[in-house]
Parts: sequence; structure tokens; C-alpha cells
Amino acid sequence: MDTDPKGFYKALAARDRRFDGLFFVGVTSTGIYCRPICTAKTPKVANCRFFASAQAAEQARFRPCLRCRPELAPGNAPVDDSQRIAQLIVQRLEEGGIENDAGLEAIAAQFELSSRQIRRIIRKELGVAPIQLLQTRRLLLAKQLLTETRLPVTQIAFASGFSSLRRFNDAFNSRYRLAPTRLRKAAATDDGALPESDTSVLQLTYRPPYDWPGTLAFLKARELRRVESVSDQDYARTVRLGAHSGWIRVTHAAKRHALLLEFTHGLLPVLPALIGRVRDLFDLNAQPTQIVKHLGRDPRLASWVKRTPGLRVPGAFHGFELGLRAILGQQITVQAATTLACRLAEAFGEPIATLHAGLDRLTPSAARIADASVDEIARLGVVNARARSLIALARAQVSGALLLDGGALPDPDIAVQRLCALPGIGPWTAHYIALRALRWPDAFPPGDVVVRKRLGGIAASEIEALSQSWRPWRSYALLHLWRNPVTSEHDHAKPSRKTAARPLPDAHRYRAAGQRRSRAPASA
Repeated sequence: MDTDPKGFYKALAARDRRFDGLFFVGVTSTGIYCRPICTAKTPKVANCRFFASAQAAEQARFRPCLRCRPELAPGNAPVDDSQRIAQLIVQRLEEGGIENDAGLEAIAAQFELSSRQIRRIIRKELGVAPIQLLQTRRLLLAKQLLTETRLPVTQIAFASGFSSLRRFNDAFNSRYRLAPTRLRKAAATDDGALPESDTSVLQLTYRPPYDWPGTLAFLKARELRRVESVSDQDYARTVRLGAHSGWIRVTHAAKRHALLLEFTHGLLPVLPALIGRVRDLFDLNAQPTQIVKHLGRDPRLASWVKRTPGLRVPGAFHGFELGLRAILGQQITVQAATTLACRLAEAFGEPIATLHAGLDRLTPSAARIADASVDEIARLGVVNARARSLIALARAQVSGALLLDGGALPDPDIAVQRLCALPGIGPWTAHYIALRALRWPDAFPPGDVVVRKRLGGIAASEIEALSQSWRPWRSYALLHLWRNPVTSEHDHAKPSRKTAARPLPDAHRYRAAGQRRSRAPASA
């Protein structure tokens, strides 16, 4: 590599997570290569060789470390368990899933750890006790609501997670040495008074650039009518989180590098969870500069990565909803899958009143689908085998064996294995669900028909080997391949408008070579 090895060695010695996935270290004394965060004893600098990719390390005849597993995307190997557990706890805190020690005990049981170990992990990874973490996140959300909305202070206190206005005022004063009303007055002076309404708007920032038209085009092709509404300018949908329901609308504020989230006040009690899901849906936590730099090294992708540096991998607002859609779309076109998904929502989704014409259905709940019969679903035009798959997924969700919302699974590999164990779900569909519902940045089905076509019809095993250099962001490489034909590094012609606007392929249209058909009982 061209970079100074001394700098890499310092990052290695410090186990700096910011460099995880950006370089790999080969140890000549052992013949093994590792990620810079590996917990093994730091080797001598004289024994270290540094590589830009895992592929380069293997070409130099180094073997992957069994402890840090460099073949996995950062955050998904066993060495990352502490960080992953801490992130899961933060997510559960935001969604209201941890309000007492029982919540921590449940997470501890999931990872086969004690609650004492869980508390130690939180202190190690985040530097604070769970209650302090929760307090900080509540105060930061309250500060944003005070600044950007005209909600009454009392509503803000409860929306932020405080049990009383007194506790909110005490926490705000002790942490910021400022009364909440003073911050509200300062915001009013800066922005002027706003008329009261039944909705409020918050900014959700991202790292630029952001391909807003491309993201909307992807979602428009899969629009779940009556549940979602997608135009050239905005995205709107109905929402149910726990016992609370309402609707949201998302628009783009390009100059602020932010999306504007408009939400109904009925969703205030679950606002932290709502914000997290919208950020996942629009992939707002992506780091495009690193992704473009990494994928742009490959001449097969370079021209398209350069043209669409703000490409995102759209996630899912409801993981279970995405799972239903992925199953319905097996072996049929995007349009046909959308038609079936809309019928399912109309038949099994609960009605809801909104101010948006055409938004009047909630997405079907797992409990409702789990209680449905095969005949009920088949009447919508769904084949029996696919109906059984939908019911099996719903029952796994209801039982807790497979939760697609809230990052409940500790390892995406486990999620893929559990999905493939369900009737009628093969590796392609499982990886597609992992890509969008579980936000796995390295999900990649090498047998994908479009990928094979884009790469000249080479075998799946060759594609798997070739894709190693795209890790840990193979999901983004996949979206580039779906969207655009592969060109050489010297091809800088601009894509036609027709090509640029074409909806991205989906699990609904392309089936991995060798994926098994839906399994059904012998009597079917």
C-alpha cells in the first residue's frame, strides 16, 4: 500500500475502530491476517504487512484470523459482540423495550450472558451506566424538539421518555444549566412563531451526497398502495408502533443535508423508535465517502460509483412487512409482487384515518397473518406454497424465534440461517431480507441473475471470489450492479435519462440460480 505503514501500525496498536475495514494486517511470523481491531496480542512492527483489502492479503498467502474473521463486514464477527450488544441495547432503549432490569435480563438471556456482564459491556463500549445512557438520549431528543417544534413543554417531556415534568426540568437544568423554557424562547426568537397544527417536523441529517431521486425511484417501484404514497418529491406512509398509530411524510432539504420528517402527534410516545426506523429506511447512517473510495477501486464499478456517489441501500420501516414482500415476490416481476402485496394489505391491514388521500391502511401485523389460513391468503392470488411461507414467517415473528424489527438478532448469519429454515425461503430471499430489513451492509447473493449478466455471465463461484474486494460494502456494490450495466474504467459516457430512471431490480424479479422452490407438504 502507498500509505505510511507507521500510521497503520499506530491504528493497529490502538485498535482504532475507525480503521476497521479500511486496512488489514498480515503477520509474517504466523502467516495470518487480521482486522485492526483484533484482540490478539499486537505483533511487532517488523512482522507486519498492511493491505487495502482481504483479497490482497490472501493473494500474499496469508490466512484469515479465526478470532476477528476479516471475511465478515465490520460489526458482524464474534470479536464485535460487545459493540453489537451495546448498539442493540441503545436501540431497545429508544423503542421503549428496556424500562427496568427485566429488559436487561431479556437481552442478557439472548446472548447467553448475565445482566452483570451486560452492564459491564455497556460501560466498556459507551462509558456510562444504562440509566445515564438513557438520560442522555432523552435530553438530546428533548433539546431537538424544543428547538425545531412548537410542541408544549409538557408534551416534549413525555415524548422524550420522562415520567414527569418535574423530572424533566430537573434533568435539563442539572445537565445544561438552562431551563427548557429559556431554550424555547431562544428558538422562537430565531425562527419566529409557527402556527400550531396536528403535526411537527424534525430534521434528520445525513452525510452528503445523497441520491434522493434514486431512493424515491426504488421505493416508488415497490409502493404498497394505501399504506405508502411515493411521489417525485416525498414519501408518506401510515405507521403503527406498539399501541400508537399515525402517519409520516418525508421530504428532502438538500441545502441542509437533511431529510425533514413530518409526523402526527399521536406518534410522540414512540418518537425515538420512529426516528430510528426512518433513518434505517433511508439509510441515513451510511458513510458515502468511505464507500465510494472503497468500491471505486474496482474498474468494473468505478464509472457508476463516480456518477452516483450518493447511492443508498433503502431499508425497511417494518422488517416484517419487507419479509412478506420478499416472499410474495419470488419468481415474479416487481409489478406483480406489488399487486399481491397491495391485496394482502387491503385484506389484512387495519383501517386508519389520515389527512392524505389514499393512505387508509396499516401494514398487516404478524399476529393477523399468523392467524390466517392458507385458503384466505390463496384467495388473493397467492399460490398455496407461498401462503404457507407467509404464515410460517408470521408465526416465527410472533413467537420471537425470528424478529425482523429492532435489530433483535445478534448476527446476520444467524438471521439468514433461520430464514432459510422456514418453508419456501431460499438463500437469495434470505440475503435480500438481511440487506433491507436487517441493514446488513455486506449482504450479497452471488447467484443473482442480474449480477451474473452484468459481470458477463460468469459462474456464481467466480462472482463470490470477485466480490471479496468489495467487502464490507457489498450491498452497495449490489445496488450499483442492479441499477447500471458494468462499464470499463475508461467509459465516462453519461447514462441516458431512461436508464437512470429505471427502477432497480428486486427479489421479486430475479431469483438466485439454484435457490430451492417453495417447500410444501406432500399432500399439497
